[in-house]
Amino acid sequence: MQSDKLGFKEGLTDGIPIGLGYLSVSFSFGIAAVSQGLPWLTATIISMTNLTSAGQVAGLSIIAAAGTLLEMALAQLIINMRYALMSLSLSQKLDSSFTAPHRFLAAFGITDEIFAVASGKPKEVTPKYMYGLILLPFLCWSAGTLLGGIAGSILPETLCSALGIAIYGMFIAIFVPPARKSMGVLVTVAISAGMSCCLRYIPLFSHVSSGFSIIICTLAAAAAGATFFPRKEADAQ
Repeated sequence: MQSDKLGFKEGLTDGIPIGLGYLSVSFSFGIAAVSQGLPWLTATIISMTNLTSAGQVAGLSIIAAAGTLLEMALAQLIINMRYALMSLSLSQKLDSSFTAPHRFLAAFGITDEIFAVASGKPKEVTPKYMYGLILLPFLCWSAGTLLGGIAGSILPETLCSALGIAIYGMFIAIFVPPARKSMGVLVTVAISAGMSCCLRYIPLFSHVSSGFSIIICTLAAAAAGATFFPRKEADAQ
């Protein structure tokens, strides 16, 4: 008799396309990390313990600029706060077997794509399903970083520089579609980009480190977007 609950095998199957996508993105992160002076092993460990592309790229910039631990902590808190909200939302779909230890383990693997797939399932989510869903994306994210880091150590510098910017292309691909549909998203992105340029090139702000620049731009752009382009209640449902 077939169980009506989501199992490990179904989660593993659902995680295949996510893992394949992560493989190419993390490859670029591995190259970028090595180009910033990190050993390929360090880059791999970062990916194995974080699972956050935006957070890792921001963290890489802070490390390269010899930023402080406070900058790193604040930047990661702000950038990755959405995962806490995703976890809270997903907790409404967990079945009764999802005890506290399972919740802690599954929370480590929550990413945008994993959340979207799990929250879209019509059935209650089980620990076995979540572990299956997380496994391949985790392995591919880690393996891609490892391969990219090794490649960055042996490939010519010019080629590594070209490949290293691919991860930034991913971020552009993420915000361009919603920016074309929403003026609020477009203005928010423009504000963030404009402030980043000001903090980078205006001599008055030359003392502001890259870590705090990320924090300032993120908070200011988010505040402006929420103030001038608030989501209506009907849109949020």
